[in-house]
Amino acid sequence: MPKALIVIDMQTDFCPGGALAVPGGDEIIGSINALMKGYDAVVLTQDWHPAHHASFAVNHPGADPFSLADMPYGPQVLWPPHCVIGTPGADFHPGLDLSRTDLVIRKGFRAHVDSYSAFFENDRQTPTGLAGYLRDRGLSDLSFVGLAHDFCVAWSAIDAAKLGFAATVIEDATRAIDLNGSRDRARADMRGAGVILE
Repeated sequence: MPKALIVIDMQTDFCPGGALAVPGGDEIIGSINALMKGYDAVVLTQDWHPAHHASFAVNHPGADPFSLADMPYGPQVLWPPHCVIGTPGADFHPGLDLSRTDLVIRKGFRAHVDSYSAFFENDRQTPTGLAGYLRDRGLSDLSFVGLAHDFCVAWSAIDAAKLGFAATVIEDATRAIDLNGSRDRARADMRGAGVILE
């Protein structure tokens, strides 16, 4: 079964020193680079926000980072500004091997809706186009790595399983934000959706 490695948001702003750093986020780069050799395709996702994005706390007067806001599509964590289009923080980490990349999916560029999943915006309706690309290439066995385990990796893997792909998360090649127990919840949600954790 042809298989793809989906590398989620390995960007400077999500690594130590970045605007929304995931603890130990840079520690997994070597593992991800080594994994690439074993796959028929490598897809990278890239968080790609305009500065006025609705998920940024600074765009909600009086709101604190990591607080919740009600959006038309449901509750939304308000983040510090990160991965702003055209800034160094939006770049892929310089240690990531880009030579094996088949496709880059940019997400979160629509100012009114956030995008955790590689497959859908957070409204759960607007597709990124990734599912069609994978199906057209016959890539039905997907492994997920990258940042952050409990948000973009988990949402992507769950959506993949719901769309009928075989979905595995290689946990040693992820790191979590772990906001108020979000890592354990994400693991339970992934297992419940049929995602394999290894």
